[in-house]
Amino acid sequence: MHTAGHIIEAGEKHLILSASRMPLGKKNRPTSAQGKIETQNVPSILTETEPVRGATGHSLLRQTGQRRLSCEVPYTGGSELGDDHTEKSPNPDWLETELLRQKYRRHSFALGDTKLTTQQYNIRYPTSSLSKLKIEQRVSLEHLKKLKQAFEDFEKAGTRSLGLPQFRLIIRKCLGLRDISDAQIHELFMKIDYSGQGSVEWDEFCTYMQLEYTEKEESVIRSKQAAFALPASIKPLSHGEPILRIHPTPDGTIVTVREDGTVNYWSSKLQLRKSKSVFNERPIGRTPKWATDFTIMPQYNKLIIGTGDREIQLYELSSLEPYCQLNSLETVPLKLDYCYTGPDECTIVYGDVQGCVNIILMTSVGETLRLWKKLPKVENVPSIGIDHAVQSPNMTYIRWKVHQDWVTEVKYFKSIPAVASTSNHEASALVIGCILPSTNIEQQMREIKEVCREGKPKKVAFGLGSPQQRAACDQTVFPIYKGVMTFDLCKTHNLLVTGGMDRLIRMWNPYVPGRPTGILKGHSAPIFYLHISTEDSRIFSVSTDNTARIWDIQDQACLFAAHPKASLLHGDLSACLYSSAVKGLYIATDSLALLSLKTKAEPQGCYIMSHKEAVLCCGYSVEFRQVVSCTEGSVIKIWDVDTGNQVFEYGGAHGLSAITCMTFDPKGRRLVTGGRDGCLKIWNFNNGHCLKTLSRENGGAEICDCSYLQVHRNAFIISVGWDRRIDVYLDSPEDTRHVQRPQPSWQDDLRKGHKEDILCIAQCPPYLLATGSYDGEIIVWNLVSGHIQCRFLSPLPPHSDAHLMDRSVLSLVFLRTRALDAAISSAASLLSSGPQGHVHFWNVLNGGKCLTSFKASRLQQQITKLAVTQDERLLFAADHVGYIYVYDIEQCALTLEQKPPETVNFWRAHISSITGLQIIENDQVLLTSSTDCTVRLWSVHGEFIGTFGQPERWSLHAESSWKHPAVPYEVLIDPLSMPSHCTLDGKMTLSEVLSSGSNGDTRTESESPNKVRHPLPSFSDREIEEEINSSFYPEHGKWLRHEIFKHANKTLNHGGPKAYHTLKYFDVVDAPTTCEKPDLSLAGIDPFIASSVDEKPSGI
Repeated sequence: MHTAGHIIEAGEKHLILSASRMPLGKKNRPTSAQGKIETQNVPSILTETEPVRGATGHSLLRQTGQRRLSCEVPYTGGSELGDDHTEKSPNPDWLETELLRQKYRRHSFALGDTKLTTQQYNIRYPTSSLSKLKIEQRVSLEHLKKLKQAFEDFEKAGTRSLGLPQFRLIIRKCLGLRDISDAQIHELFMKIDYSGQGSVEWDEFCTYMQLEYTEKEESVIRSKQAAFALPASIKPLSHGEPILRIHPTPDGTIVTVREDGTVNYWSSKLQLRKSKSVFNERPIGRTPKWATDFTIMPQYNKLIIGTGDREIQLYELSSLEPYCQLNSLETVPLKLDYCYTGPDECTIVYGDVQGCVNIILMTSVGETLRLWKKLPKVENVPSIGIDHAVQSPNMTYIRWKVHQDWVTEVKYFKSIPAVASTSNHEASALVIGCILPSTNIEQQMREIKEVCREGKPKKVAFGLGSPQQRAACDQTVFPIYKGVMTFDLCKTHNLLVTGGMDRLIRMWNPYVPGRPTGILKGHSAPIFYLHISTEDSRIFSVSTDNTARIWDIQDQACLFAAHPKASLLHGDLSACLYSSAVKGLYIATDSLALLSLKTKAEPQGCYIMSHKEAVLCCGYSVEFRQVVSCTEGSVIKIWDVDTGNQVFEYGGAHGLSAITCMTFDPKGRRLVTGGRDGCLKIWNFNNGHCLKTLSRENGGAEICDCSYLQVHRNAFIISVGWDRRIDVYLDSPEDTRHVQRPQPSWQDDLRKGHKEDILCIAQCPPYLLATGSYDGEIIVWNLVSGHIQCRFLSPLPPHSDAHLMDRSVLSLVFLRTRALDAAISSAASLLSSGPQGHVHFWNVLNGGKCLTSFKASRLQQQITKLAVTQDERLLFAADHVGYIYVYDIEQCALTLEQKPPETVNFWRAHISSITGLQIIENDQVLLTSSTDCTVRLWSVHGEFIGTFGQPERWSLHAESSWKHPAVPYEVLIDPLSMPSHCTLDGKMTLSEVLSSGSNGDTRTESESPNKVRHPLPSFSDREIEEEINSSFYPEHGKWLRHEIFKHANKTLNHGGPKAYHTLKYFDVVDAPTTCEKPDLSLAGIDPFIASSVDEKPSGI
């Protein structure tokens, strides 16, 4: 028998002989790309095995032997601070758990601590952080060049495909990673060699690497997916002037103002709450007043409206009654903005038709507005001119000349602080400038001298008269082609976005106006609105053709586009608003619309989800020690069973169809999935490579279950589903077709097969196959001949209606030892799920009959999955509401007996239907999945290990790192998880429960419920006073204060039970319609108690 060491040594001798016959390669020019690679002194991989010139045979043997010994010693983790690969004793459970839980709080370690958490070690030793990554995650471009050269060297020597020894050699040589183990290299080799041929080629290596990176990129994109719910929710508007702006209020109300002064209040769902026209009607012949823009002052409950009459009007936000106005402005305010800058301080900014930015700084705002309200009225509104307002010490007015065209938008950013404004003038398309001018030292000294000479500071009205120009150091100018119509700035992402007539969205660093950091293309009309969503790292944009788009900031890619034909938005666009509270985009055209984001229910509180969609199946790969789970959203995730961490993910496995079933090939390197699209697919699940597609000629119905089996030397994949037929596909490595059709159907299947949808399948090598259908029929087939061996129908529970009962068979499992043992041919060898939570035991060798059945689900819920241990002693049954039951079936159904199996254990694992149940025998753990979007791991005794995807990782063999004795939070709070009790079920009253604990089951005449056994104690005022004095204040005088604080936190001690400890509790019943005298004798406190409870008062 050849050992691993002999194989490796033989392989290396073959490499030496091959190297001696290797032809000389052609030299390359040093200036060429190939020559540059060669000048890095990268020798051929084969030269590592060539004998050194002048070396003796003994030295060569010694070198080879040393290399062989180093390959034989597996890497055990060792100390990460050096190259010592000697085997160390494993850490105890408590230390393993503590190392898993520790993050940044440990700053030193002892000599015995050979394992540190990834975060701790990477902080102190950054260069070794790569050692925790997989090999394929650490391969760089230079590594790929060296690997390609090594594969070419072997190919020139006549070896195109490399076995594991050669692959291990070139990985260690070309990657130069001294901290990788042979186990890691072997795992990578198996991932590439998914067919199990024992060799890999350069093309296969490149394909694996490329597909893995592609799927990881798509996984990131999939995690960022966003979409609007189409069509939009539309609220028709009456004919009238366009809406100027949409503005939210702190309470979630949406405010809109039209040009004619109509103010509307809407709910977040576009329900009209209030509508009022705030402009008074003017006499005939005068031009009607029109609004230009508006904003709100929520701190002062005011609505600010700019008008075409060069006014800024303030209204009460709640009643919309006029409050005051600022008139006689320099020009018409086109765009308004407001910011609360401090206690009773604010800033009002507006841009005008002359390209100026006007800034009003106000202090003592409340007092100033109250003074303005008392001024004379103009058109029934208290008014003050701007020239008089600036004379107030509480107001400062600044007017900057910024643009050469109308101001299209203006915003005040408190975080900078600065004012940003835009226009369609290219040279000054966007300007970010200061509020007050910066003053140099000379100017400050001049002002100080003037103050000293005149005795009071001189107030300068910055904005009256001609506007001022900012100094170059006080502003940042962004020249942009065709100007800017809209913009937004995010301090968190340090991002500025602009959009305009050229239909491009430009991304800028706010401090670098030279060139944009990115350009987003996709709109076919001018950009009208932009918003940066900080929490989602997204950009929302709307163009004038009513197209809304969602962009990802990091990838600079469009995630979704809502075209007007899909959103049903029509008319001229006039206003937009993105609301982070509603997660939607409000758009005003001829109507008011809401484009809501499609959001999936996020886990609340302590909920932990493995997937975003319902998990429909799961499985375990022994070869890689990985768990695979598949979802309704066609997403496949791979998890590490030892830690619970996610290893890999890929989506769109079956397009938009759900994945309903899965299985592995015997080697555990390929995954077979079945979906609702009627197709089976074979995958290299480590990189998401689809190897084959198995389907019918014209497609097929939903596949419900599949299985991989071997008959003699042939391997087959069998699937069943809604087409009510058994499809058999030959799995042959010689068949290179990507799309494969099934074998001809069995004749018995065509003539006498199932009449309803086939829901499950089970196999018992070498020749038995069982299928269960929706109508409760079970058929056992002979795999070799394709004939039916026996068939039977699931029995109904007693006193049940056959027409109303769900008899579908959802799970089948063979007891293989019984099925293959002729000595116990009369025993049951097949288990099936039945109606109302029953499990049936069938004998399939003697014509097929039901030996016994029992109710496995205590809640009479349908059993969805069955699994038995390898020794066939324990049966695990999972039901529709998430419970798992464990039964001892070792002696059950050996004969025609009716005794049900003994219950070993049961617990609730999920809050929804369990879709996957698998026992991992080597680790004595149980794998479950459910439609509640979780995949969990349990010990076979029901101890909760953890949920895949949870933040804290576990160590499978360190029980102290498990979640046990905790349970999943959602299971804990679910009503069905409450223990069964007669009081909770309504079978006993509260008083009966309380009395049963003290009175027992027997009750004497003296213990009548109308008699009080223990009368309530009473205390006089004097006794209470004495007790308080003795407990709290034992002495008076100078120590009184000390004693009060000394006993302040101590509990009272009356020397006996408190009064409320002896209180009795009674049921509260509904009061009758006619008032009757209450029976106070039950409590022993009726002062007018009669000698008999039933005695009636006289005179009635």
